[in-house]
Amino acid sequence: MNTTNIIVAGLGGQGVLKVTDILAEVLFRAGYDVKKSEVHGMSQRGGSVSSEVRFGENVASPMVPAGECDLLAVLDISQLEVVLGNVRKDGAVVTPDDVPTDKLAHPKALNTMILGAMAAKLPQVKDEALWIEVVGEAFPEKLRDLNIEMFKVGFASQQR
Repeated sequence: MNTTNIIVAGLGGQGVLKVTDILAEVLFRAGYDVKKSEVHGMSQRGGSVSSEVRFGENVASPMVPAGECDLLAVLDISQLEVVLGNVRKDGAVVTPDDVPTDKLAHPKALNTMILGAMAAKLPQVKDEALWIEVVGEAFPEKLRDLNIEMFKVGFASQQR
């Protein structure tokens, strides 16, 4: 199996690192070799933040080679131009425009809604229960149900 390359980008405070932490954990539990890298930028001031996840049978480096991104997710549309050049010609892109933000129960849960949309685009891990289990473990009890629900909404939005 080839290595699959994913980039998640957004602004500081949007949950980019949370998304890639959950993503990496799901992929690890599904039996893949997973590597992850982070570029924080000016995250303290709402600056650009990106994180890369690579997975497959044997992954040597955490860095996505230029132009080799299979799946790009941006949590803030302003970051699309910044990272779009990294996507391969047949790669997939998920932005806030691709999910039903009118169903967003809380603005800070956009990251889990987009994660749900990403999960639906990853044929390597179709087990929605595994995704929900890891999402549930990633948040404190008071935020758990909200984030699981937003994940489900994002996942369902791609099942057309």
